[in-house]
Amino acid sequence: MVGLGEVLWDVLPSGKVLGGAPANFAYMTKVLGNQGIVASRIGNDALGREAFGVMQRLGLNTAYVQRDNEHETGTAAVSIDPSGQPNFTIKELAAWDFLQWTPEWEDLSRKADVICFGSLAQRSPESAVTIESFLQNAPKSLRIFDVNLRQSFYDQHVLTKSLRRAHIVKLNDQELHQVSQLLNLGSGSEEALAKRLLDEYGLLMVSVTRGAAGSILVSESQTVQHAGFRVKVSDAVGAGDAFTACLAHYYLQDYSLEDLSELANRFASWVATQRGATPAINANQLQEILAGAIP
Repeated sequence: MVGLGEVLWDVLPSGKVLGGAPANFAYMTKVLGNQGIVASRIGNDALGREAFGVMQRLGLNTAYVQRDNEHETGTAAVSIDPSGQPNFTIKELAAWDFLQWTPEWEDLSRKADVICFGSLAQRSPESAVTIESFLQNAPKSLRIFDVNLRQSFYDQHVLTKSLRRAHIVKLNDQELHQVSQLLNLGSGSEEALAKRLLDEYGLLMVSVTRGAAGSILVSESQTVQHAGFRVKVSDAVGAGDAFTACLAHYYLQDYSLEDLSELANRFASWVATQRGATPAINANQLQEILAGAIP
């Protein structure tokens, strides 16, 4: 399972933790028992060396993390609102803005079972072209577009292009309305907008997360809503990425939409009780979470 795009340091009020949605996705898929691979780029600097070491300690495959001698490792200043939701200020011209299409990445794209990518890493022309090449070269993979709107780093072109490459789209309720407005999908309920998005772009599934209010999953034949779980939120950084990883893991095993919804909400709720996007977890604890003992 490949997380394609940004890897960076989330600088929270409590300190810095490794982040970036694709890297978080790769870590969470590894927790679930897959081979989590980060396809990104870091600076040849102290933060980059530290990030590389953390990824290795987390058990991630770092063979496809590129090094950049000219640009710094990415960072994002994160503030947490009273409900635990994060707000990001992301540094520009980071190493991951200069992803390169290499023979190694070409080989990886052909072998990937799942590729998770977002809009943020496509903010620069160079990385956008590389991501497009990666997706074009992966006709057999399940491609998940985690919309992940940040600041002003997206536009109609990026969204349209990404949706046409994707099989599954994951976005939160606010992003659903933003995307619907940008793509002229009209107005209506979340279910109606998700169904319109599904039909317009020939998707297999649209997943809309609602924070503490759970989620809605929409496929061609079914809609499943989940009310979420009441938990004490530490910060919600990475909860959405855990949700996406759970969807990918169990979708490949042909789980029903009801089971996908239940498991993804459980896993994401637990991550929201932890600090940062890559909390430590052991196999027994994971089974307790997914079985319903936690939260």
